[in-house]
Amino acid sequence: MSRKNFREGCVRQMAKRREMTIALAGNPNVGKSTLFNALTGMHQHTGNWTGKTVSNAKGYCERDGVLYTFVDVPGCYSLMARSPEEEAARDYICFQFPDAVIVVCDGTCLERNLNFVLQVMEAADRVILCINLMDEAEKKGISIDFEALESMLQIPVIGMTARSGRGMEQLFEVLGKFAEGTGEKDIKEAIVSRKQAFGQIEYPEVIEKEISHLLPVVREVTKGCLKERWLAARLMDQDPGLCQAIMDCLNLEFSEAMQLKKAGMQAENRMKETGQRLEDTREQMAEAFVRRAEEIAEKVVSTKEDTGKKKGRMADQILTSKLMGFPVMILLLLVIFWLTIKGANYPSEVLSNFFGTIEGYLLEWCRRGKLPAAIYEPLLFGVYRVTAWVVSVMLPPMAIFFPMFTILEDLGYLPRVAFNLDKCFHCCHACGKQALTMCMGFGCNAVGVSGCKIISSRRERLIAMLTNCFVPCNGKFPTILVILTIFFAGNQAVSDWKLALLLTGVITLGIGMTFLVSKILSGTILKGEPSTFLLELPPYRRPQIGKVIIRSVLDRTLFVLGRAIVAAAPAGLLIWCAANITVGEQTILMHCAGFLDPLGRFMGMDGVILLAFLLGFPANEIVLPLIFMGYLSLGNLTEFTDLHAISQVLYRNGWTQVTACSVILFSLMHWPCATTCLTIYKETKSKKWTLAAILIPTFAGILCCALFAQITNFVLR
Repeated sequence: MSRKNFREGCVRQMAKRREMTIALAGNPNVGKSTLFNALTGMHQHTGNWTGKTVSNAKGYCERDGVLYTFVDVPGCYSLMARSPEEEAARDYICFQFPDAVIVVCDGTCLERNLNFVLQVMEAADRVILCINLMDEAEKKGISIDFEALESMLQIPVIGMTARSGRGMEQLFEVLGKFAEGTGEKDIKEAIVSRKQAFGQIEYPEVIEKEISHLLPVVREVTKGCLKERWLAARLMDQDPGLCQAIMDCLNLEFSEAMQLKKAGMQAENRMKETGQRLEDTREQMAEAFVRRAEEIAEKVVSTKEDTGKKKGRMADQILTSKLMGFPVMILLLLVIFWLTIKGANYPSEVLSNFFGTIEGYLLEWCRRGKLPAAIYEPLLFGVYRVTAWVVSVMLPPMAIFFPMFTILEDLGYLPRVAFNLDKCFHCCHACGKQALTMCMGFGCNAVGVSGCKIISSRRERLIAMLTNCFVPCNGKFPTILVILTIFFAGNQAVSDWKLALLLTGVITLGIGMTFLVSKILSGTILKGEPSTFLLELPPYRRPQIGKVIIRSVLDRTLFVLGRAIVAAAPAGLLIWCAANITVGEQTILMHCAGFLDPLGRFMGMDGVILLAFLLGFPANEIVLPLIFMGYLSLGNLTEFTDLHAISQVLYRNGWTQVTACSVILFSLMHWPCATTCLTIYKETKSKKWTLAAILIPTFAGILCCALFAQITNFVLR
């Protein structure tokens, strides 16, 4: 089929078939994912947008003999692509030709969301506006004239509450009419009536003049396959990656794509001659949509004060205030950590006993089968035991932490955290969104790194990735808590408050190092000015516990655990071999410990401790067992649960409070675990930045430990 008939053919095909592809688009925090899950029954397939580190979801639903495929487009504020999310949304809506686009808006802030609706209407023909969260809007005294809005926009407008199913029947009714489509004639008539009632977005005269110059070129190259006026405007905007996206979509020759790009550059040069900068053009285009959105919202939205809105403002006066914002944030995080640590003890013990029982059966089976010890011992006491240890120690805290973290996200508190920390990160020439990825790092640094995709700027995204491991993850907390309890808090129950204060101090130190290193990076290898970002504070909502648990377990817990197992299995074999193969009169493990001992002493530790951190690269959870393994010359990892026995081993091997502080410092500041390193490489596709992520915290850890140890030893002499 020729490009000329491509779009017409799409329309005719849709009239004949009983299946449709629907795109779901909208700003972040408008309930788009909730609607997607309601439409698909959470029967979805997740993946990545081609060439981008942006997650997508595709789900299916059959209704009245029509098979609907819903594609959850990444949440974004604009189709003027400035981020991977915006590029992915633009490419799918404009170049993949979905049969319809559902734009989801928040009924509590329709004016702000209408800006995006107007942009989608400029780029697509079949648009449905779903105004979600109408229950929240009604609580806040907000009323919307749907008939007037539909008359002004000339597109279907539906008020709904996705979480309760309100408006779903009306939505499927509209989709059913689209599925019965009568062809191109109806579409063109709708577009004509839309222009008559609503008109098109009018830009300043200087921009309109250049668009008129571009339209013939666009028409010649695309042969009517794309919305001509929208494409001309994007050429004026110098939309990055636009020409490549068009080439991929329409199979254009390189020369044809360059023709479009050249026309856009010529238009830009002509405007420069009149004193119009590219930044001015982009700002004026954005203002045109915002201004029209304000005009429409003023006519269809009315608001009266309500108690729900007052309560939200009162909560924000506390949670985002200079006086109470930070204390509440720290207290809330400590509560989450306490619940995670306390709640994980019993399931960890159950899992450990379960894997121990299986190990006993496997050992008995191997011995009955008269397998050589040289075969089953490395596999059983090395690979299996280390892997089982990682699973039993990692799984319970992550299964507790991530749901609680996701509940805070669903509740609407995490954007408040970003608001509180935005100024701190801005002073470090970093992005305020780094606050959210840093908080994710408390659960797992790999998840924190993966979450850095929400930061648009590549420079700021790299800063967030390189500094995420400075906050202690769930894998570091057991080691830190045991050392704090033995050497500083004591074993008495009355000392719990002291332990909480000490842990707060450790966490604060980690956050401080994040700020410091971010500042250093932004002034050296990642020099640049901090970008501004639109921080939207969504309304407080009641979390959907069931969906929160499913999302957190599938998207975060199992994701991290899978990568940890991949790293732990070969590490287990290496650890066993090092502990059991003798060279001369000592094992390889002790030879390595002896070699590292001078550096360890210089840092306030010893060679065994430093070697334990090295061998703990697959998972931080095994660092402390590895220290006992080295001190007691054991051939296998052995679990110690008695604090008194642990303290005796440590004191016998020369541990002091200086040693304990050095170990805590190095726990905060050393190379990321294997799972995190793998995630960094997958996100950056760069060995250079992965190596930098290893070297930067390691250098910081060695420097801090050495300075602390040497200064302390000098003072104590």
